[in-house]
Amino acid sequence: MLNPVMIEAIGSLAALITTLCWIPQAWRVIRTRETRAISLPAQVALLIGVGMWLVYGVLMGIAPLVWSNVVTFALVAVIVAMKLRFG
Repeated sequence: MLNPVMIEAIGSLAALITTLCWIPQAWRVIRTRETRAISLPAQVALLIGVGMWLVYGVLMGIAPLVWSNVVTFALVAVIVAMKLRFG
């Protein structure tokens, strides 16, 4: 059985990886303002889901869920805003 420190480390690493993966997409959209290939419904659904994970993390007091979803929410919100603005 894994100890609680290992479990927390696995969760933190997973949160870090899945959060960092949005940086290149957000950076590209900001830099190029090119959003034609991005699905607005998919990004809005992702934004809602990430927001719900954030609320869940806060309510449960799970730090990796909170910090990763704050950052992911911000990155996806930028992508959605750019999609709405530039189509």
